[in-house]
Amino acid sequence: PGLTLLFGVNLRYAIGASIVSVIATSSGAAASFVRDQLTNLRVAMFLNIATVTGALVGAFLAAVLETRWLYLLFALLLLQSAVFMIRRPDASVAAGQALDPWAERLSLTGGYWDRVLGRDVPYRPVRVWFGFALMWGAGVLSALLGIGSGALKVLAMDSAMRLPIKVSSATSNFMIGVTAAASAGTYFVRGDIVPELAAPVALGVLAGAWAGTRLMVRLPSQRIRYVFVIVLIVLGVQMALRGFGIRIR
Repeated sequence: PGLTLLFGVNLRYAIGASIVSVIATSSGAAASFVRDQLTNLRVAMFLNIATVTGALVGAFLAAVLETRWLYLLFALLLLQSAVFMIRRPDASVAAGQALDPWAERLSLTGGYWDRVLGRDVPYRPVRVWFGFALMWGAGVLSALLGIGSGALKVLAMDSAMRLPIKVSSATSNFMIGVTAAASAGTYFVRGDIVPELAAPVALGVLAGAWAGTRLMVRLPSQRIRYVFVIVLIVLGVQMALRGFGIRIR
């Protein structure tokens, strides 16, 4: 939206630059998040199976389904989720709660050092298959509606699997990089990626990602949650406008 609204860039080339910027975002933050043990690589790779297969189904359904009502339904889901997220405290699963059998079988448990709290924060995913199903739905919607699914991935891991918001954000950052890297070649072959445009965009995003990684480890989890709620509201309003036939470019 920034490229099209502020600089008048053709939407086709703006999308190509956006794909490159997603890879830059993920690359700029991934190493730091992995080093700080915020990214759960096992969770990311397991859930990527659902996202990719869902995207394949969504690409097929895009040719036969009317998407207007899907936009409105998706907007309602996002806005309702924003209310739910702001009410839910960011806490790991209680020590006495039974471990999800799939989390145990796939070794999805983990922990990280929280600089704000000054202690280790262990966590244990719950309802793994519910999170897997939501990730599949995120992949379908991403392909069907032509949207990025980063916010949906954070929502699925935070709300369904009860991962800490910092872990959800870092793991989602890793996942979107894998997804974007897989599709970047297609955009390049089609001529949608203009190096003169994509390069400065990637550099700017890379600098922002570098700053963001340092901010996130220093911010309280609840403040990060508030920022993410704002993202959900903005995305929900955008989807609602699209559902009513109003496109902001």
